[in-house]
Amino acid sequence: MTSEEIRRRFLDFFARRGHKIVPSASLVPSDPSVLLTTAGMQQFKPYYTDPAAAERELGSRNVASVQKCFRTSDLDAVGDESHLTFFEMLGNFSFGGYGKKEAIDYAHNFIVKELGLPINYVTVFAGGNGVDKDEESEKIWRGLGLTDIRTRGQDDNFWGPTGNEGPCGPTTEIYVRGMEIWNLVFNEYYCRPDGQLEKLPTPASPASPNRGEPAGRLGVDTGMGLERLAMVVQGTPTIFETDLFVPLLAKLPVALPLRARRIIADHVRGVINLVNDGVRPSNKGAGYILRRLLRRMMAYGREVKFADLLFNEALVVFTQENQQFARSLAAGLRQLEQFRHLDAAAAFRLYETYGLPFEVIREKFPELQAGEFAEKFKEHQAVSRAGLEKKFAGGLADHEPATIKLHTAHHLLLAALQVVLGKQVKQCGSNINQERLRLDFSFDRKLTDAEKKQTEDLVNEKIKEDLAVIHKEMPRSEAEKIGAEMEFGQKYGDIVSVYFVEDGQGKIFSKEFCAGPHVARTGELGHFKILKDEAVAAGIRRIKAALEN
Repeated sequence: MTSEEIRRRFLDFFARRGHKIVPSASLVPSDPSVLLTTAGMQQFKPYYTDPAAAERELGSRNVASVQKCFRTSDLDAVGDESHLTFFEMLGNFSFGGYGKKEAIDYAHNFIVKELGLPINYVTVFAGGNGVDKDEESEKIWRGLGLTDIRTRGQDDNFWGPTGNEGPCGPTTEIYVRGMEIWNLVFNEYYCRPDGQLEKLPTPASPASPNRGEPAGRLGVDTGMGLERLAMVVQGTPTIFETDLFVPLLAKLPVALPLRARRIIADHVRGVINLVNDGVRPSNKGAGYILRRLLRRMMAYGREVKFADLLFNEALVVFTQENQQFARSLAAGLRQLEQFRHLDAAAAFRLYETYGLPFEVIREKFPELQAGEFAEKFKEHQAVSRAGLEKKFAGGLADHEPATIKLHTAHHLLLAALQVVLGKQVKQCGSNINQERLRLDFSFDRKLTDAEKKQTEDLVNEKIKEDLAVIHKEMPRSEAEKIGAEMEFGQKYGDIVSVYFVEDGQGKIFSKEFCAGPHVARTGELGHFKILKDEAVAAGIRRIKAALEN
């Protein structure tokens, strides 16, 4: 069975069972809590707290997809038998449409009947931290004839919320031929900002009308890696012998070390998909990840004809980056030739300065130990993290006057949108530079011209009123109690910084969690202009705006 047939069978299976098939979202997400799309559920996050929106926007509370995913956490482990950066995730999702029994039945039927594979064993949540053991899932599996059911704790079988608030719950994992291939997450709790878990209503019971009831109903979120599944279905010893990788590996010189061939094969897939989704090499964000992949490919594959592996825009991007990196790589190799002896610290300096991968360095110095090099890399990561935390402790690295003005205008825009469109509008992400601001917010349709003008006019009205911008520090619980706006997915400490825009007589137009800095009065801003309104994901829109003198 080819990987293409596995994809088709999966989608057909769930389409026959009333699921709406949703195309893969971009690898560049609207979700501000992650750099790249890491899971199939990311494009559906808003629906777990607003199931009715799924019916309005998707036409169903039950959906399935094959999602492109990219994870950077294991980048330096790529090359072994199982780690990848780019992969595809098969998933079925329900936003209050069905619960554990249906989800487990679907998974069992697809694995055992559709694919003809035996399930070795499954795992369920053992209980802990105030949550009972998941006896319901265990009972369902036993009813399907499974006898090997293993219990595991919080770290293995409980999915935590994104950020410090949101849906969460126990999981059950399916193992075939000793490998975990499918994880079923049951979001039956809602985690409050204070860490308290509240039970969500089940699909069979009506949602409570009480205002204090957590939003949403029990949600189902499943994920199964196509590469792992193909390995199991096709009976190969590793993912690199499946039909997803064999054609790529066949184009690489057999003289290359096995690990280098695997790294290049993985990175080629990642580069093609990142470039197709609009990412370009840079020194920050997703662009930095792309640049790192490209340069690792160049370093490991100095004799590789990449024109045989890449095509269209990906080949253009590779060629341009190669021209820039070739000089640095050549300089690094010349520097390497100067050494008669090399320890791990010096090897890491070559890696950091010139981008020389460890394997390239070890070609000349085989006595180098990978573990020692990895330790130097961990030390570097710790220093980098500490530096970033310090750099962004104030919430905004760019303190240029133009950026500060746009930062304040960003607060006015969010408040104006809530006046024009309703308080359901929440910030989902932002980006501000010296030329423009960008606000991602929850809303399920395009703004009308009248709504855009009304929003624009309201912001300009508040600028003309020359309102005071006041900063206060207070306990987070107090800020939440007064209704200060916060960014979804963002983590906040016990003491928070809140900025108020008010008229000096107690009338507040905006109050928002923020570390600043801001102008002292709105009259400093100039004229506010909306440049663009666009959709970036289901239920998420983006406004770009600027200030004119």
